Amino acid sequence: MELTTCDCSLCVKKNALMTKVHESELEILSGAESLREYRWNTHRARHFFCGECGIYTFHRKRAAPDHFGVNIFCLDGFDHSAIPVRATEGIGMTVTGPNPRDEWPGPREAP
Repeated sequence: MELTTCDCSLCVKKNALMTKVHESELEILSGAESLREYRWNTHRARHFFCGECGIYTFHRKRAAPDHFGVNIFCLDGFDHSAIPVRATEGIGMTVTGPNPRDEWPGPREAP
């Protein structure tokens, strides 16, 4: 297992520590009705938050759409202190769309 951080404009603000999980290995046992979804930029990544408390729980990854990034801080009783953390570079991912916001720092791609 490996834990990652990301330096894109969204991940920096949510300050999550994530692990990569294949879609076949993620099962939501309860609370699915409380999840809210946020998509931005390419709309390929799907970010899920709790609609009750606002905590970021997981996202379908843009670079690996058959995987989820799961926020390990949402796992009760999980000790992450001995697991290596790798910083991933998201700040340079291509920004697309007709009106990308200035705070999205990646290279621009023509719509």
